[in-house]
Amino acid sequence: MKKSGILNRHLAGAIAELGHGDGVLICDAGMPIPPGPRVVDLAFRAGTPSFAEVLDGLLDELVVEGATAAEEIREANPEAAVLLDGHFPGLELVPHDDLKALTPAARLIVRTGEARPYANVLLRCGAFF
Repeated sequence: MKKSGILNRHLAGAIAELGHGDGVLICDAGMPIPPGPRVVDLAFRAGTPSFAEVLDGLLDELVVEGATAAEEIREANPEAAVLLDGHFPGLELVPHDDLKALTPAARLIVRTGEARPYANVLLRCGAFF
């Protein structure tokens, strides 16, 4: 049994399969999930687990070279915007509809229980060397 890091076997296995350039969408409970990408649904109850908890856990495990979020996050969810700005100084912002259009190309979608709007980010995996 693992003693640290991500314990969810489905998520840990999906992370192990990611490579350079792959997309990982961390999304709130309301984000539409298209057919195609592998989905690990962590949502338990509204707010659990939170977007911040899942983001922090994944960033402990992944090399990320870029991130994209919806521009609406700045006004509708300033707390999540500050969180993303702190992690990604070069955060790319696009209209929410454009972010949804990018979702089918993600290799992995991790759904949280987050119930605040626009708590979604598409990460682009980097290489550790």
